[in-house]
Amino acid sequence: MATILFFIYWQSSQQDELNVSFFDVGQGDAILIRTPSHQNIVIDGGPDNSFITKLGLTLPFYDRIIDLMILTHPHDDHLFGLVEVLKRYQVKQVLYSGVLHTTDAYLEWLNIIKEKKIPFTISQAGQKFIFYDLELTVIFPFELLINQPTENLNETSVVIQLAYNDIKILFTGDLEALGEAEIIKSSVFNLKSNVLKLGHHGSDTSSSLEFLQAVNPEFAVISVGQDNKFGHPSVRIIKKLERQNIKILRTDLSGDIGLATNGQTIWLK
Repeated sequence: MATILFFIYWQSSQQDELNVSFFDVGQGDAILIRTPSHQNIVIDGGPDNSFITKLGLTLPFYDRIIDLMILTHPHDDHLFGLVEVLKRYQVKQVLYSGVLHTTDAYLEWLNIIKEKKIPFTISQAGQKFIFYDLELTVIFPFELLINQPTENLNETSVVIQLAYNDIKILFTGDLEALGEAEIIKSSVFNLKSNVLKLGHHGSDTSSSLEFLQAVNPEFAVISVGQDNKFGHPSVRIIKKLERQNIKILRTDLSGDIGLATNGQTIWLK
Protein backbone atom coordinates (compact mmCIF):
# COMPACT_ATOMS: atom_id res chain seq x y z
CA MET A 1 0.00 0.00 0.00
CA ALA A 2 2.82 2.38 0.88
CA THR A 3 4.48 1.69 -2.47
CA ILE A 4 1.24 2.34 -4.37
CA LEU A 5 0.62 5.59 -2.51
CA PHE A 6 4.20 6.72 -3.13
CA PHE A 7 3.81 5.96 -6.85
CA ILE A 8 0.58 7.96 -7.05
CA TYR A 9 2.22 10.90 -5.31
CA TRP A 10 5.38 10.66 -7.44
CA GLN A 11 3.36 10.44 -10.65
CA SER A 12 1.28 13.53 -9.79
CA SER A 13 4.41 15.47 -8.85
CA GLN A 14 5.77 15.03 -12.37
CA GLN A 15 2.99 17.07 -13.96
CA ASP A 16 3.83 20.59 -15.13
CA GLU A 17 0.33 21.47 -16.28
CA LEU A 18 -1.89 24.20 -14.96
CA ASN A 19 -5.44 22.84 -14.79
CA VAL A 20 -8.57 24.98 -14.56
CA SER A 21 -11.96 23.34 -13.98
CA PHE A 22 -15.19 25.25 -14.58
CA PHE A 23 -17.71 23.01 -12.83
CA ASP A 24 -21.28 22.53 -13.95
CA VAL A 25 -23.18 23.55 -10.80
CA GLY A 26 -26.31 24.75 -12.53
CA GLN A 27 -26.99 28.49 -12.51
CA GLY A 28 -23.82 29.63 -10.77
CA ASP A 29 -20.03 29.82 -10.83
CA ALA A 30 -17.62 27.31 -9.27
CA ILE A 31 -14.01 27.15 -10.42
CA LEU A 32 -10.95 25.16 -9.32
CA ILE A 33 -7.43 26.14 -10.33
CA ARG A 34 -4.74 23.52 -9.66
CA THR A 35 -1.26 24.89 -10.19
CA PRO A 36 1.69 22.91 -11.59
CA SER A 37 3.14 22.94 -8.06
CA HIS A 38 -0.11 21.36 -6.77
CA GLN A 39 -1.61 24.35 -5.01
CA ASN A 40 -5.38 24.76 -5.10
CA ILE A 41 -7.31 27.97 -5.72
CA VAL A 42 -11.09 28.13 -5.78
CA ILE A 43 -13.13 30.96 -7.25
CA ASP A 44 -16.77 30.91 -6.10
CA GLY A 45 -18.69 27.79 -5.09
CA GLY A 46 -22.03 27.66 -6.86
CA PRO A 47 -25.62 27.73 -5.52
CA ASP A 48 -25.62 24.42 -3.61
CA ASN A 49 -23.32 21.71 -2.25
CA SER A 50 -22.58 20.02 -5.58
CA PHE A 51 -19.25 21.88 -5.63
CA ILE A 52 -17.92 20.00 -2.61
CA THR A 53 -18.59 16.68 -4.37
CA LYS A 54 -16.90 17.78 -7.58
CA LEU A 55 -13.95 19.13 -5.62
CA GLY A 56 -13.48 15.79 -3.89
CA LEU A 57 -13.63 13.88 -7.17
CA THR A 58 -11.14 16.20 -8.89
CA LEU A 59 -8.46 16.63 -6.26
CA PRO A 60 -6.26 13.74 -5.06
CA PHE A 61 -7.83 12.06 -2.04
CA TYR A 62 -4.89 13.05 0.16
CA ASP A 63 -5.08 16.76 -0.73
CA ARG A 64 -7.34 18.64 1.71
CA ILE A 65 -5.80 22.10 1.39
CA ILE A 66 -7.21 25.14 -0.42
CA ASP A 67 -4.39 27.65 -0.71
CA LEU A 68 -6.63 30.55 -1.72
CA MET A 69 -10.42 30.92 -1.72
CA ILE A 70 -11.83 33.81 -3.76
CA LEU A 71 -15.41 35.00 -3.47
CA THR A 72 -16.16 37.35 -6.35
CA HIS A 73 -19.35 38.69 -4.72
CA PRO A 74 -21.81 37.38 -2.12
CA HIS A 75 -24.78 36.34 -4.27
CA ASP A 76 -25.82 32.80 -3.27
CA ASP A 77 -25.15 31.35 -6.75
CA HIS A 78 -21.46 32.12 -6.19
CA LEU A 79 -21.24 31.81 -2.42
CA PHE A 80 -23.32 28.92 -1.09
CA GLY A 81 -20.99 26.03 -1.96
CA LEU A 82 -18.01 27.77 -0.35
CA VAL A 83 -19.50 27.38 3.13
CA GLU A 84 -19.08 23.61 3.03
CA VAL A 85 -15.57 23.98 1.59
CA LEU A 86 -14.60 26.06 4.62
CA LYS A 87 -15.95 23.33 6.90
CA ARG A 88 -14.23 20.37 5.21
CA TYR A 89 -10.95 21.74 3.88
CA GLN A 90 -8.03 23.61 5.36
CA VAL A 91 -8.32 27.03 3.74
CA LYS A 92 -5.13 29.03 4.05
CA GLN A 93 -6.31 32.42 2.79
CA VAL A 94 -9.48 34.19 1.62
CA LEU A 95 -9.89 37.06 -0.85
CA TYR A 96 -13.19 38.90 -1.14
CA SER A 97 -14.59 42.40 -1.67
CA GLY A 98 -15.72 42.98 1.92
CA VAL A 99 -18.95 44.53 0.65
CA LEU A 100 -21.87 44.75 3.09
CA HIS A 101 -24.48 42.00 2.64
CA THR A 102 -26.67 40.24 5.21
CA THR A 103 -27.93 36.94 3.81
CA ASP A 104 -27.72 33.88 6.08
CA ALA A 105 -25.20 32.11 3.82
CA TYR A 106 -22.88 35.13 3.67
CA LEU A 107 -22.99 35.68 7.43
CA GLU A 108 -22.27 31.99 8.05
CA TRP A 109 -19.35 32.11 5.60
CA LEU A 110 -17.90 35.14 7.39
CA ASN A 111 -18.40 33.56 10.81
CA ILE A 112 -16.54 30.38 9.85
CA ILE A 113 -13.63 32.45 8.55
CA LYS A 114 -13.57 34.31 11.88
CA GLU A 115 -13.91 31.15 14.00
CA LYS A 116 -11.11 29.35 12.13
CA LYS A 117 -8.96 32.51 12.15
CA ILE A 118 -8.36 32.25 8.42
CA PRO A 119 -6.31 35.20 7.08
CA PHE A 120 -8.31 37.30 4.63
CA THR A 121 -7.64 40.11 2.19
CA ILE A 122 -10.09 42.77 1.02
CA SER A 123 -9.70 43.06 -2.73
CA GLN A 124 -8.34 46.14 -4.48
CA ALA A 125 -6.98 46.52 -7.99
CA GLY A 126 -3.25 45.95 -8.26
CA GLN A 127 -2.93 43.30 -5.56
CA LYS A 128 -0.89 40.25 -6.60
CA PHE A 129 -0.85 36.68 -5.33
CA ILE A 130 2.17 34.60 -6.33
CA PHE A 131 2.05 30.80 -6.44
CA TYR A 132 5.58 29.84 -7.47
CA ASP A 133 4.93 29.41 -11.17
CA LEU A 134 1.87 31.61 -11.69
CA GLU A 135 0.58 35.03 -10.70
CA LEU A 136 -2.90 36.29 -9.89
CA THR A 137 -3.59 40.01 -10.28
CA VAL A 138 -6.67 41.78 -8.96
CA ILE A 139 -8.07 43.93 -11.78
CA PHE A 140 -11.22 45.21 -10.06
CA PRO A 141 -12.61 46.80 -7.88
CA PHE A 142 -10.46 49.92 -7.81
CA GLU A 143 -11.64 51.06 -4.37
CA LEU A 144 -11.82 49.25 -1.05
CA LEU A 145 -15.46 48.27 -0.47
CA ILE A 146 -15.23 46.96 3.09
CA ASN A 147 -18.63 47.18 4.82
CA GLN A 148 -20.00 49.38 2.04
CA PRO A 149 -23.64 48.84 1.01
CA THR A 150 -24.40 48.61 -2.70
CA GLU A 151 -27.45 48.51 -4.92
CA ASN A 152 -25.83 46.14 -7.42
CA LEU A 153 -23.54 43.44 -6.02
CA ASN A 154 -22.59 42.34 -9.54
CA GLU A 155 -20.74 45.62 -10.05
CA THR A 156 -18.59 44.88 -6.99
CA SER A 157 -17.32 41.59 -8.44
CA VAL A 158 -13.67 40.77 -7.84
CA VAL A 159 -12.00 40.43 -11.25
CA ILE A 160 -8.83 38.33 -11.40
CA GLN A 161 -6.32 37.79 -14.18
CA LEU A 162 -4.20 34.63 -13.98
CA ALA A 163 -0.84 34.60 -15.74
CA TYR A 164 1.19 31.43 -16.28
CA ASN A 165 4.14 32.08 -18.61
CA ASP A 166 2.54 33.07 -21.95
CA ILE A 167 -1.02 32.13 -20.99
CA LYS A 168 -3.55 34.44 -19.33
CA ILE A 169 -7.07 33.72 -18.07
CA LEU A 170 -9.52 36.43 -16.97
CA PHE A 171 -12.19 35.66 -14.34
CA THR A 172 -14.90 38.31 -14.11
CA GLY A 173 -17.51 37.06 -11.63
CA ASP A 174 -20.78 38.79 -12.50
CA LEU A 175 -19.25 42.12 -13.47
CA GLU A 176 -21.52 44.12 -15.75
CA ALA A 177 -20.93 46.71 -18.47
CA LEU A 178 -20.40 49.69 -16.13
CA GLY A 179 -17.57 47.91 -14.35
CA GLU A 180 -16.11 46.74 -17.65
CA ALA A 181 -16.11 50.33 -18.91
CA GLU A 182 -14.40 51.51 -15.73
CA ILE A 183 -11.61 48.96 -16.21
CA ILE A 184 -11.11 49.94 -19.85
CA LYS A 185 -11.16 53.67 -19.04
CA SER A 186 -8.47 53.26 -16.39
CA SER A 187 -5.97 51.89 -18.95
CA VAL A 188 -4.02 50.43 -16.01
CA PHE A 189 -4.08 46.77 -17.03
CA ASN A 190 -3.46 44.82 -20.21
CA LEU A 191 -6.66 42.78 -20.39
CA LYS A 192 -5.53 40.60 -23.30
CA SER A 193 -6.20 37.00 -22.24
CA ASN A 194 -6.40 33.60 -23.89
CA VAL A 195 -9.53 32.67 -21.92
CA LEU A 196 -12.37 34.83 -20.64
CA LYS A 197 -14.82 33.57 -18.03
CA LEU A 198 -17.81 35.52 -19.27
CA GLY A 199 -19.50 37.87 -16.82
CA HIS A 200 -22.94 37.17 -15.31
CA HIS A 201 -23.56 33.80 -16.98
CA GLY A 202 -23.69 35.29 -20.47
CA SER A 203 -26.26 37.96 -19.63
CA ASP A 204 -26.50 40.88 -22.05
CA THR A 205 -25.81 43.19 -19.08
CA SER A 206 -22.16 42.12 -19.40
CA SER A 207 -19.60 41.42 -22.14
CA SER A 208 -19.70 44.73 -24.01
CA LEU A 209 -18.11 44.76 -27.43
CA GLU A 210 -15.36 47.08 -26.18
CA PHE A 211 -14.53 44.70 -23.34
CA LEU A 212 -14.46 41.65 -25.61
CA GLN A 213 -12.17 43.48 -28.00
CA ALA A 214 -9.85 44.51 -25.16
CA VAL A 215 -9.62 40.93 -23.84
CA ASN A 216 -9.60 39.35 -27.33
CA PRO A 217 -9.85 35.77 -26.01
CA GLU A 218 -9.55 32.52 -27.92
CA PHE A 219 -12.06 30.84 -25.57
CA ALA A 220 -15.09 32.23 -23.73
CA VAL A 221 -16.40 30.07 -20.89
CA ILE A 222 -20.03 30.52 -19.83
CA SER A 223 -21.03 29.04 -16.46
CA VAL A 224 -24.79 28.72 -16.76
CA GLY A 225 -27.66 26.44 -15.77
CA GLN A 226 -29.56 24.44 -18.34
CA ASP A 227 -32.96 25.95 -19.22
CA ASN A 228 -32.56 28.60 -16.52
CA LYS A 229 -35.41 31.06 -15.89
CA PHE A 230 -33.25 34.09 -16.77
CA GLY A 231 -32.72 33.10 -20.39
CA HIS A 232 -28.94 33.02 -19.98
CA PRO A 233 -26.87 33.10 -22.05
CA SER A 234 -28.28 35.92 -24.12
CA VAL A 235 -28.64 35.22 -27.84
CA ARG A 236 -27.16 38.67 -28.44
CA ILE A 237 -24.03 37.73 -26.50
CA ILE A 238 -23.65 34.41 -28.34
CA LYS A 239 -23.90 36.22 -31.69
CA LYS A 240 -21.40 38.82 -30.49
CA LEU A 241 -18.91 36.09 -29.54
CA GLU A 242 -19.41 34.32 -32.85
CA ARG A 243 -18.75 37.53 -34.80
CA GLN A 244 -15.46 37.88 -32.88
CA ASN A 245 -14.54 34.26 -33.78
CA ILE A 246 -14.32 33.33 -30.09
CA LYS A 247 -14.75 29.64 -29.25
CA ILE A 248 -17.70 29.24 -26.86
CA LEU A 249 -17.66 26.71 -24.00
CA ARG A 250 -20.88 26.33 -21.97
CA THR A 251 -21.46 24.27 -18.84
CA ASP A 252 -25.16 23.87 -19.68
CA LEU A 253 -24.21 22.09 -22.90
CA SER A 254 -20.90 20.41 -22.02
CA GLY A 255 -21.08 19.85 -18.26
CA ASP A 256 -17.78 20.35 -16.42
CA ILE A 257 -15.21 22.15 -18.57
CA GLY A 258 -11.51 21.44 -18.05
CA LEU A 259 -8.71 23.52 -19.54
CA ALA A 260 -5.01 22.71 -19.26
CA THR A 261 -1.88 24.59 -20.26
CA ASN A 262 1.87 24.16 -20.13
CA GLY A 263 2.31 27.92 -20.20
CA GLN A 264 2.69 28.13 -23.98
CA THR A 265 -0.43 26.48 -25.40
CA ILE A 266 -3.86 25.74 -23.97
CA TRP A 267 -6.18 22.82 -24.64
CA LEU A 268 -9.43 21.19 -23.53
CA LYS A 269 -9.29 18.21 -21.19
